[in-house]
Amino acid sequence: MCEFCIKHGEGKKWYLQMKNYAEELLHEELSSAQKDIVKAKTRLEWNLRFFENFTMAADSRFSKTQDESEDTPSSSETSEVQRTEHEILEERKVIHFGQVLPIEDVEKVIDMVDSITRMPCGCRFISTGKTDKRYCFGLGVDKWGILGKFPDAASSLEVLDKKEVKRIFREYDNEGLIHSIWTGVTPYVIGLCNCDRDCMAYKLYIEKVGTPYFFRAEYICQIDWDLCTGCKSCMSQCQFGAQFYSSALSKVYIDPSRCFGCGLCRATCPNDAIKLVPRHKEPEAADIWLRNVPR
Repeated sequence: MCEFCIKHGEGKKWYLQMKNYAEELLHEELSSAQKDIVKAKTRLEWNLRFFENFTMAADSRFSKTQDESEDTPSSSETSEVQRTEHEILEERKVIHFGQVLPIEDVEKVIDMVDSITRMPCGCRFISTGKTDKRYCFGLGVDKWGILGKFPDAASSLEVLDKKEVKRIFREYDNEGLIHSIWTGVTPYVIGLCNCDRDCMAYKLYIEKVGTPYFFRAEYICQIDWDLCTGCKSCMSQCQFGAQFYSSALSKVYIDPSRCFGCGLCRATCPNDAIKLVPRHKEPEAADIWLRNVPR
């Protein structure tokens, strides 16, 4: 199990524990150490600030240009240069950290929560300049009074029913977008996202090989070579460089030490040759959650 499962899930998947979605957790006063890191007294205070700076920034009325967003580092990015990767990572785990989820676990999360609000993606605005790209799904955020607090953004938000959310996530699964779940001052869960290279967390962590922003999934993917025909369809879906082709055998191989367990490769396999298996059952991947080495 990942570190969050041990700390916040009592050895079970932390994102499937109702206590991590509780309003009591949202409103409780943070510890002195947490306050020093997140610069807020409660999780609600931090999340409202995050919403205003992230989601509101993706609104078409936001004045910042794409070039300004990409070329000007934030104050946090500037300060991070002076610290070690370990220090940066430990703070991220407290403030805002994620984990990759396969579609099955996404749907379990959807079934658990009271409300789901689809909202513009601040990452896509920063990376592409496009506004109102709704790849982010806030969990329970309509109960925070956001629509009244930020009326100008109300038209960019959609409160959806669970059936519709599942349909959209299935579409994104087929499209090849990585599903992830995120905290807003850990362990409180604030949202589900759909990531690719335009997601800043993916871009900075995976593409730029920077400090991690999210854990790998609790699973890895494996290929049944009796069913694999070597069509290579699955290779186009892998955004983590975990799949390799054997010309001699006409088969695809998934390197367990590189697999993030997103499960997207299954969507294009015409022979159902790919399955998810628990990460802890594969010795080569059991203790790999961030880099390609055991934690």
